[in-house]
Amino acid sequence: MEYNTQLKKLALPEYGRNIQNMVDYCLAIPDRNERKRCANTIINIMGNMFPHLRDVNDFKHILWDHLAIMSDFKLDIDYPYEIVTKEELYSKPGKIEYSRPDMLYRHYGKTLEKMVKIATELEDPQEKEQFVLLVATHMKKSYIQWNKDVDDMKIFIDLYDLSNRKIDIRDSGIKLPEMKDLGQRNNNNNNNGKKNQKKK
Repeated sequence: MEYNTQLKKLALPEYGRNIQNMVDYCLAIPDRNERKRCANTIINIMGNMFPHLRDVNDFKHILWDHLAIMSDFKLDIDYPYEIVTKEELYSKPGKIEYSRPDMLYRHYGKTLEKMVKIATELEDPQEKEQFVLLVATHMKKSYIQWNKDVDDMKIFIDLYDLSNRKIDIRDSGIKLPEMKDLGQRNNNNNNNGKKNQKKK
């Protein structure tokens, strides 16, 4: 009696021993046209094994790739698709470089730096003033996520640096909202959202 552990290792175990035997038989067929007919039959059987995958894009292409893999890329036929090569299959994937954007102040985030850049490019004085105030307020909210206490002047100095010294509100007398007020506002919004959910 032969055990599976004593038999040839399956390249794709999900297809089972019988399909592998069919592929091995196909490899041994001397006539090229007959080999192709045999390969088509094997592909149809493989497809019938996984009918729920028929809607997957390139399903047929995947099957032909699998046939090539199970034949150890030795099946000499005219494939209907460009088949994956042995080198492509077993080569190590390339190293993925993670995005490490340069940020002057990481706790504010890259998006806020983009907002500061937009603020420097605004031409309408009134629109620019309102947008700068919005950005500074957002900076203060971001800052207190890492530090409990924050002084408005610290935000103004950071904004001055982030804008390449184009936005200077250090002596403007602007007073940013207190963070407890912002926190209270957020809590009210959350409570209102919960009330609305209960009504639904």
